[in-house]
Amino acid sequence: MAVVDPVAQGREYQQLLLSLLGDRDPAEVMQATPARLRELAAEAGDALRVRPEPKEWSVFECIAHIADAELVISGRLRFILAQDQPPLPGYDQDLWVDKLHQSHDESLDELLAWFDPLRAANLRMWNESSAADRARVGLHSERGPESFELTFRLYAGHDLFHVSQAEKTLGLVRAA
Repeated sequence: MAVVDPVAQGREYQQLLLSLLGDRDPAEVMQATPARLRELAAEAGDALRVRPEPKEWSVFECIAHIADAELVISGRLRFILAQDQPPLPGYDQDLWVDKLHQSHDESLDELLAWFDPLRAANLRMWNESSAADRARVGLHSERGPESFELTFRLYAGHDLFHVSQAEKTLGLVRAA
């Protein structure tokens, strides 16, 4: 998978995520993610928090990032639906992982306990949205105008990207 900087290469990042999603239904992809995260965590076992390289995320950190992104998309989707062209702030994903998920006291169960209901609420909102809702636009601070539909599709591709990253991480950690 190509390395694309989501901030410096915003359009390329969008295209990467959309290409990973392809013609798949974004809701189906996002519905499947929680079970896959649990499978990956179980497969990782004692290696859950092992980084393959000092600057690369562990399987746990990949899962934590997907959970953090769910928190972010929850706000973005609601801003888009409720406000006219709201600003959608970007965030530093590495900083969030480094500052929010380095405590070994944080368990996977705790992380997923807030991820699961957010994901369910976002899927419900998508499933209940109209064509007019899906066309509403927010103004992303790094990538410009993004519709409700584009935002949702990007996050489905985001799931695929980081699940794949976690799978590769697990392979590297096992091989070491």
